[in-house]
Amino acid sequence: MSINSSRSVIILLISILVFTACEPKIRSWKLYSPNENISIVLTHERLIEEKKSRLSYQVFHFTDSSEVEIVESSLLGISRLDGSFTDNLKFHSESDETEYSGSYELIAGKHKNISYSGNELIVTFQNDSGQYLAIDLRASNDGVAFRYRFPEIDSMKFTVTGESTSFKIPFPGSAWMQAYDTITRYTPSYETFFNSIPIGSNAPGSQGWSFPALFKINGTWALITEANLNKQFYGAHLQPVVREGNYVIRLPESEEAYDTGVSEPTATLPWTMPWRVIMIGAELSTIVESTLVQDLSAPSIVEDLSWIKSGRASWSWWSDHDSPKKYEELVKFVDLAEEMSWEYSLVDANWNMMKGGDLEALVEYANGKNVGILLWYNSGGPHNIVTEQVRDVMHLREKRRQEFEKLQKWGVKGVKIDFFQSDKPHIIRQYHEILQDAKDFQILVNFHGCTLPRGWDRTYPHLVSMESVRGAEYYSFDPKYPELAPKYNTILPYTRNTIGSMDYTPVAFSDQVYPHITTYGHEIGLSVVFQSGILHFADRVSIYQELPQFAKSYLTDIPAAWDQTKFIDGYPGQYVVLAREKDGIWYFGGINGTDKEIKIELKLPFIDEGTYLAEIITDGEKNRSFMSYKKPYNNTSSLTISMKSYGGFAGRLIDFEKIEE
Repeated sequence: MSINSSRSVIILLISILVFTACEPKIRSWKLYSPNENISIVLTHERLIEEKKSRLSYQVFHFTDSSEVEIVESSLLGISRLDGSFTDNLKFHSESDETEYSGSYELIAGKHKNISYSGNELIVTFQNDSGQYLAIDLRASNDGVAFRYRFPEIDSMKFTVTGESTSFKIPFPGSAWMQAYDTITRYTPSYETFFNSIPIGSNAPGSQGWSFPALFKINGTWALITEANLNKQFYGAHLQPVVREGNYVIRLPESEEAYDTGVSEPTATLPWTMPWRVIMIGAELSTIVESTLVQDLSAPSIVEDLSWIKSGRASWSWWSDHDSPKKYEELVKFVDLAEEMSWEYSLVDANWNMMKGGDLEALVEYANGKNVGILLWYNSGGPHNIVTEQVRDVMHLREKRRQEFEKLQKWGVKGVKIDFFQSDKPHIIRQYHEILQDAKDFQILVNFHGCTLPRGWDRTYPHLVSMESVRGAEYYSFDPKYPELAPKYNTILPYTRNTIGSMDYTPVAFSDQVYPHITTYGHEIGLSVVFQSGILHFADRVSIYQELPQFAKSYLTDIPAAWDQTKFIDGYPGQYVVLAREKDGIWYFGGINGTDKEIKIELKLPFIDEGTYLAEIITDGEKNRSFMSYKKPYNNTSSLTISMKSYGGFAGRLIDFEKIEE
């Protein structure tokens, strides 16, 4: 090496040392919500003795009297096969803080016309190899979110191998969480029970915890989940071991999807990961009413929304699992839908084995009665071995599009696709591709045996519902379900249902294999308390036909999607009362998850001025009976309603002027 070359190297080394010495040991960025009640703090700390750096974040909620730390210092970081973005990142650049805002229409949701806004900051780092990692931060009045991005442009494929992302929740405190499913023939499918547990509890199984997770932290409520999961990534859950309240991201289990596919995603650059979302509020109303998951998700790919219609559906399978094979039985449920003014009738598994008629004839019959047919499909392919038909159509694009084209010609309105059983990248991709193809043929989609809602209902507004819940079908399968269902039902509106439509298949007054202990008031209350873009009524034809006229009229009119939703009262695991509005008419309902009577004061100060007639349906003298009454009501009224043990109620307000008309 020449003397000049040696001098150049020495000068370069000195420059690096000087630059490193001048770089701050700790650098932080704080982003506030527009109302300054919430903040997220990103911190980059150089650990000189360990010769590495650490990237972490904190989240705070400010009330009139105190500052509450919602997330204590928690690690960030992500690893690729070709390099790490965890321990030794160097600060590169930061953007100016900017405002963002938007509006959209949600056809199948708890609110219809949604406007949102917040503040955004982007901080970019480099690893030892000079590769870039951008951290996007957002703060709105109902929560915060962050995500990773690899902003470089590169046509090579890169593989993410893991995350350090964590949520360190202060304790003591309460959490409402569900375990991630063990791997079986039918799972994972987010169908375990939500339970109330202390913050920091380890999961009961080795697979870990699921999203969404609800916490009560020093009087503040927070719900953690994720949004805008694209087809190039995995659906995450949380590690089973929770050390000192630290919940860490976990990739899908390798055994999922019958060992097909891999848990680690691969993509070219640029590459954007899903948002990690933390809803935050002093009151439960913020959590229940929030649309933060949808606000953070990609805009709709559907320009013409006129063919996408929410609605109610009759459903034969719950009361007779073999009914999809019986043409005459299916006709009865089509007739029920017509009688009840419901828009749809769902034909479930094994309809291709139908006797006494065929599907094409049934669709023609239903269309003649202005009832749309919805059809069940197995997601198919090597990722599941469930034999129910029709299968091996929905995992292959050419076959799938041929099937959708046929259904469109027949006049079928939508599909229910079941048994995905994995959050691995190739299954997430299948969800997206199904939704993209269904859009081309104007087919509504309802996913079952599936992942959680992650904002796809904004991107694909024809995604009318998703199951991912232990719904009423478990009265057929689980002897413990009747005992646990009342409490579980009162947790779902604060957790699973707040992030998207939930196809629980409610309002079943009769019994299946294991009799329910919920009252008739509880069951009819579910029609308001639970939200699904298509509301599948589970019970048999005769049950609905024999209802008292006031109950039958209520179920004839109840909407499936709403213009707005308001939380009235409740507490997870005890009770919940909600009010929802559609086309100027307010509906309200409540359910009791305890074995004690609960009295609530129904106050609706947000309704328009004027005098209304309140129609209320409550529990009768017996658990399997109703009582109905009517009272004048206005926005200053207070109405006392009693819910029996495991009971409930439903009602609506009708403007006196409209009655007179």
